[in-house]
Amino acid sequence: MKAAIKTYDAAQEYNFAEGCYINELSSSSDDPHVSIARARLAPGKTTRWHYLKGTGERYVIQDGFGVVEIQDLSAKEVNAGDVVLIPPGARRRICNTGADDLVFLAICSPPFSADVYIDAED
Repeated sequence: MKAAIKTYDAAQEYNFAEGCYINELSSSSDDPHVSIARARLAPGKTTRWHYLKGTGERYVIQDGFGVVEIQDLSAKEVNAGDVVLIPPGARRRICNTGADDLVFLAICSPPFSADVYIDAED
């Protein structure tokens, strides 16, 4: 890892295929083992069922309320401060059950790339 300061740029946010907005905060050779993205999900929305091939993911809930489903685990309510651990290949989705945006960090190792995303919607 190289020392670096990454400046947040709200204009870099984009709508991703799973149904939420993503802003890639850190995904570069400066930190080749991890990527960090800010995800934002509008009220009442649910991401598509999906999984990541060979990539583990952690959700760090920053703001809002939701329900997360992972593989065969029971659905679980989450809110600010909660951490969700998702092993590589585990099917998942998250729903915003609050009145405001659900905002969370998606931390992937190895770093996320579009080719590891697999849509698993039934």
